[in-house]
Amino acid sequence: MGLYNDFINQTRKPEGFLGKMMVNGMNSGHAKMADWGISHLTSISPKEIVELGCGGGRNADALLKRFIDANVTAIDYSEVSVAKATAYNQDSIKAGRCIVQQGDVSNLNLPEEKFDLATAFETIYFWPGLEKCFSQVAKVLKPGAMFMIVNESDGTDETSLKFEKKIEGMKCYTIAEITATLRNAGFSKVKSDHYEGKPWITVLAKK
Repeated sequence: MGLYNDFINQTRKPEGFLGKMMVNGMNSGHAKMADWGISHLTSISPKEIVELGCGGGRNADALLKRFIDANVTAIDYSEVSVAKATAYNQDSIKAGRCIVQQGDVSNLNLPEEKFDLATAFETIYFWPGLEKCFSQVAKVLKPGAMFMIVNESDGTDETSLKFEKKIEGMKCYTIAEITATLRNAGFSKVKSDHYEGKPWITVLAKK
């Protein structure tokens, strides 16, 4: 159980060999859920996207493919994730369409009001001080821009709540909790979707 617990705790901040294993698994394991989330982005044509908690970089690539005129800035505070995401998106980086950098969502060192879209896949569970982090996201978004959150957990499913007890710093949120925090952080027109038969959720908020 010791090694297993060490491994699942890599979901928060992948480090070392186990962290590399975790990041590799994230790219494939969350792909269907991420694509379902991205399918909600039907009425926007963003030029500048920030992907927060980018993990292994697969979702940054998916956004680049969906929005062929957009640039993506991918942020993660794990060095292992930044390295993997950089390797995964090396062609887009060379083409000048993608930047991958280390960063902290609780203190985003990014230009204010630059981005048309911010995304957060399977990551807000670990954000320190959710309202503060959401306020940081709002700060870097243009007026009228969109923030999309996609989670595997709806905050009530038994499996995720078991992981919450085992993974340090993890907190699963309900749609109601996410919505209230977004509004407190300055977002409006929050809407959500729940995947039929699974606890997956997508939350979209307009600045």
